[in-house]
Amino acid sequence: MTAHPADPVAPSDRPHRREMPPTSPASGLGTLLRLTLRLARRRLIWWTLAVAVLVPSSVVAIQEAYPDQAALDARAALLGNPSAVIMTGPAFAQDQYTLWAMVANELLLYVLLPAAILGVLLTVSLTRGEEEAGRLELLRSLPVGRSVPALAAFAVVLLAALLVGTATAGGLIAAGGAVPDSLAVGAAVGLTTLVFAAVAAVIAQVTEHAGTASGASLGVLALAFLVRGVGDVLDPQGSWLSWLSPLAWAQQTRVYVDLRWWPLLLCLGLTLLLGAVAAVLGRRRDLGAGLLAARSGRATAPALLLAPGGLVRRLLGRSLIAWGIGLFLFAVAFGSLASSLEDLAADMPELTTYAPLDLDDLTTSFSAYLLMMLAIGPLALAVWGILRLGADEREGRLAALLLSGTSRTAVVGGWVAVVLGASALLQMLLGLGLGLGVWTATSETHWVGDLVLASLAYLPAITLAASVALLLYGLRLRLAGLAWLLVGWCALDTMLGTLLDLPDVVRGLNPLFHVPLVPDAEWETGPAAVLLGIAVLLGAAGLMALRRRDLVAG
Repeated sequence: MTAHPADPVAPSDRPHRREMPPTSPASGLGTLLRLTLRLARRRLIWWTLAVAVLVPSSVVAIQEAYPDQAALDARAALLGNPSAVIMTGPAFAQDQYTLWAMVANELLLYVLLPAAILGVLLTVSLTRGEEEAGRLELLRSLPVGRSVPALAAFAVVLLAALLVGTATAGGLIAAGGAVPDSLAVGAAVGLTTLVFAAVAAVIAQVTEHAGTASGASLGVLALAFLVRGVGDVLDPQGSWLSWLSPLAWAQQTRVYVDLRWWPLLLCLGLTLLLGAVAAVLGRRRDLGAGLLAARSGRATAPALLLAPGGLVRRLLGRSLIAWGIGLFLFAVAFGSLASSLEDLAADMPELTTYAPLDLDDLTTSFSAYLLMMLAIGPLALAVWGILRLGADEREGRLAALLLSGTSRTAVVGGWVAVVLGASALLQMLLGLGLGLGVWTATSETHWVGDLVLASLAYLPAITLAASVALLLYGLRLRLAGLAWLLVGWCALDTMLGTLLDLPDVVRGLNPLFHVPLVPDAEWETGPAAVLLGIAVLLGAAGLMALRRRDLVAG
């Protein structure tokens, strides 16, 4: 019996690989642009809405807090304090202080900082983050140009800068700001976003991991903040040192005082320069690698890493240290403002309607209020640390830990313990920094110990916020991000709740609202016990929910 040859396979209608047209540098740009925009759409929407709401609300709050010229003049007197200059900005029109001069001097910086953070995080996520996750390598296996993924990422970052700048300008115009100056502020915010996005793009070519790139880029932002602050202390109008910081370029437009557009050309020029550098460096390295090779690890794990919670400390340690240093310096700077309180209270006797202050013991009540505001930092850190579990779950590291035989309860419980311990240490560090600042202003050493002890009163509230994050994460990974809404409400209520005269029922959603203003008030065990009890229940519910659901990866 002879074998018959198989029937020939019908030729495919698709062209042979050799017959396909060559890939152009822009091949696949439209498709990748739509994909990148889809990946970033939620972040763009939330950031734009937040800016559109908070900017005009902040202007209205300033107007309510400083309703007349006497109040504005009293505020202008504070700008002679170096700490106030570092924390806000240059002192333009100090002799004829107006509402909009105050917006330019003191509010603008706190719009520029979130915009810069957006530029850093979005750029790293869409470039080095995609590369580290392996998705960029998959995309490059398709017929797309070599530079197309980077171009798509840049286009989305450019859109983010445009949206944030437009939201800022629109919010200021809606609040009554002059149109040319408001447009200049919007342009400054957008260009600052692009400047630090370009910084992040360069650093992403040098480093191998997204976390390192984000941390180093935010470190550059912190350095820019410090250089600008020291420069403005040297000269309230901005010294030569101030001009070394991109943050100062936006402030030196002197909006609402003496508008000038040309400093924004520096932002544009630096963005183009750093963008070109990033493009050149990107062609000089291998995919998945950085220009600086990652340091080789030790042959054996140290004892600290093998201890319970050692992996969590290793993953989060550098970020926790950065949070600690930054917030400690903020606390010291805020505390040193205590030396300017008496003059401010004399010129603004209605100050107690804007903040929970006691004019009979202004230093104590001011320190207590600052301590509550600073507690937002450790609270945000606790939420961030819990939500970091989601990133490890997506990347498969959580599943790898569970394969070693460790239960979910043990892994997550150890993680939560480390995060809460770090938040508690940071809260005490803030009390120490605030105490040192008040000590330098009043020459009374007892403030150091008093404020360190007072800082412990906020630990139950911080624990409750972490438990809410754990519950949302345990229920569903996609719900975890809602925990940031709680952080945002805590910040809004703590800073503006008294001024806006919000009802206690609404303010009660803020865990910090239930903490007495120690050391101005007596600490009460009842509210603390209730906060801890609710935190334990929510945390246990989160752990039970996590045990019942499937992991996203692994």
